[in-house]
Parts: sequence; structure tokens; C-alpha cells
Amino acid sequence: MGGYRIFTDATADLSAELLAGLPPVEVIPMQVEIGGKEYAYGSPGGITTQEFYRMQRAGNFASTTQINPGVYLQYFEPWLREGTDILYLCFSSGLSSTFQSAEMAIEELRAEYPERKIVCIDTLCASIGEGFIVREAARMQAQGLTLDELAAWVTARRLNVCHWFTVDTLAHLKHGGRISTAAAVMGTALQIKPLLHVDGQGKLEAVEKPRGRKKAIAAQVDRMEQGWTPELGKTVLIGDGDDPEASAMLKEAVLERFPDAEVFISDIGPVIGAHTGPGILVLIYWGNNR
Repeated sequence: MGGYRIFTDATADLSAELLAGLPPVEVIPMQVEIGGKEYAYGSPGGITTQEFYRMQRAGNFASTTQINPGVYLQYFEPWLREGTDILYLCFSSGLSSTFQSAEMAIEELRAEYPERKIVCIDTLCASIGEGFIVREAARMQAQGLTLDELAAWVTARRLNVCHWFTVDTLAHLKHGGRISTAAAVMGTALQIKPLLHVDGQGKLEAVEKPRGRKKAIAAQVDRMEQGWTPELGKTVLIGDGDDPEASAMLKEAVLERFPDAEVFISDIGPVIGAHTGPGILVLIYWGNNR
């Protein structure tokens, strides 16, 4: 085969629309447990986002598992055997041990296939933020960048991918230990829709406590106004956890303030949804206020 192939993991929540007309990207599925049963996400026949959020709304909490090294061997080795190099753009190490797991597998594969190039990059991004930089990387691959050139480009650009998101319910943050029971009870009573972002270390950080969905959306758009850098690209990605009405509201607000933005809407899948619950609303753009 030759050349190189871009890989990512199911956390990236890539849709067919986002990759239309671009070089193919290989997606490694991830496991999610909900309702006492384990499901694959990101593979044919796996759980869909709609099924997942329906189960959450029925009162089930979910958990996720990092990809184990054996799965990486299973997905990477056939391509290496055929003579294709690999660029793997991985879920943030600030939120998962998936990156460390991938490095273990890659060390083994490098010993077995010394003539092949395998590059693993910690994107420091999550969900559609990860999908955003994977899509942009595929665009750059289509423009003819070599594997080394593209790896350098992703490394230089990853902290310009700005993530701002809100959650609609505090129950799943409480269940995961991210907020206390008292904070969840008080926040629910006050209709707090916390504004969070992924910081420079790829970790989750709460920055504001707007009350109500409209104020939360206004806070997201305000953050974009503070940092949007359209000279890096005008693509804006909005994601929702089975709440298309909320994503439509956010898209309208973005286009009202930034009519030149090229806005796409995508689903937020179970890997992030397991920790945030249904109704999560995410805004991704190129910017300087990571």
C-alpha cells in the first residue's frame, strides 16, 4: 500500500459529513458500560448515541474503559504489514490513560516493524474537539503533507483548538465525583449550567456558572468572541448530547455574531456523554483562548 494512514479513537465523535471528500480516517472503537452491560462505540453494530442517551434518561449511569494495548495491535498491525505508516491522533492524556496504552502497543510494533514509521500524538483534545483536529489533519494530508510534516502541524496547532461546553444536568458530574452532592443539589435548584473547557494540559476545568440554557449559550459565544482566530480557519463545530434544539440555538447565536463562520453540527458520543449526561452542548473553534 505505502504512504500513511491517519488513525483516531471513537472519542473523536467523527461523522461521515465531517470527513466527506477527505482521505479516509481509521477509527478505533471504545467500550462503554451502561445498565450493567458493555457496548462498543465507534464500530458497525455498536451502540448509537441515541440509544445511549435514551438509557441515561431512563436513570442509568455509564462508565468507559481505555483502549487496551491488544486492541491497538489488532488495528495497527495489518496496515504495517502491508507497508503503510501510521499517524495516530489520540484522546487527551489529561482525561484518559488511552495515550499511555497506545504508546505501550506502539513500542512493541516498532520493534517488530523497524522499517515502518508509527507516530502517536496526544491531541490534548476531547470529543468533537479531537474530531475537529483530526478532520483538519485529513485536510492537510489531502494537500500533500508528509507524515512528519503533518505530525509537526498537529503538534503546533493542537492548543489552538478551543473547547467550551455546558451540561444540562449535574447528576452525571456528581456520579463521577467531579462535583459534590451539595454542589449538585444547589446547582440544580439554581438551574446552573456550568461553563467548562479543556485547558492547556488537556484537562477539564470549570470557569463560569451561568444560570439557564440561554445564559450558558451566551457565555459560550462570548468566549468565542474573545479568542476566535479565523485566519487559522473559519470552521466551527457544535456538538450536542441528543439535544438538537440546543445545538440549533447555539448555531444561530454563533452565526449572528460571526456570519463568516462555517458551522457544522455533530453528535457528542458516549465516551464523553458517560461523564456529562444528556444535553451537553459543545462549541469548538480555532482560537487563542484555550
